[in-house]
Amino acid sequence: MAAKTDPPTLPEFIERSKAPTDAEIDRLDVADLPPPQPLTKTMERLADLDGRVLVQFNDRAPKHLYPKLNEQGFQYETEEVAGRIVTLIWRG
Repeated sequence: MAAKTDPPTLPEFIERSKAPTDAEIDRLDVADLPPPQPLTKTMERLADLDGRVLVQFNDRAPKHLYPKLNEQGFQYETEEVAGRIVTLIWRG
């Protein structure tokens, strides 16, 4: 039986992700917004990302966001961090 591990902290998630660790972090909390505002707000923020890593905090995995990120050439990783769904988004 595998030992249960605690979810990572945000710095741990960023460190072990493929996101650039030397980039500036831009945080966006969309957890309390009704659809489609999380998608809209995230896409607006990505228009001006300029080398930063966007950290999106949500209450669920942003399934409708992933195809848009793929279409526009963004890289991303999603994981639960301290009870929230966190998606790191950056230019590849």
